[in-house]
Amino acid sequence: MALSATPYKVDVNLTDLDRSVFETLRFTVARHPSETEERLCARLIAYVLWYSESLAFGRGLSDVDEPALWEKSLDGRVLHWIEVGLPDAERLIWCSRRAERVSLLAYGRVDIWESKVLPAVASLKNVHVAGLPQEALATVAADLPRAINWAVMVSDGSLFITDENGQHEITPQWLLRER
Repeated sequence: MALSATPYKVDVNLTDLDRSVFETLRFTVARHPSETEERLCARLIAYVLWYSESLAFGRGLSDVDEPALWEKSLDGRVLHWIEVGLPDAERLIWCSRRAERVSLLAYGRVDIWESKVLPAVASLKNVHVAGLPQEALATVAADLPRAINWAVMVSDGSLFITDENGQHEITPQWLLRER
């Protein structure tokens, strides 16, 4: 019998001072049976980092032809393709051909991945890459409740996430271009 996805109710009070975005977001997100809590947190961080009204979660792990998140135009063009994790160069090149803009929020062993993959995609003008500090991500993801309630402030490129366990500061390191 196949395992089913685990739903998470998410409440985010987003204050992005860098982009003048002030939103209260309420949605349900599914965690794939093979997805870790760290990857789910990385997807949520990517959502608030690149939030727009038309940004939506893709099927990601369930469908390799879809990203973790994406923004589409009304005529179906992919405006922004957002990946999470450590994809290989071929994946990023493939994504860059399908969207006007590709962003990657890398986490895990970014230092090893960076030396192998970034040189191969550095010439792609529509690809942007940020790395998450592993310790900070692990702290936010630890004991993630099924009802996530975050207050997120983005200021000078840093994210300040307040949850039931306190405040966490996450500063993505931009490895290729900026947000």
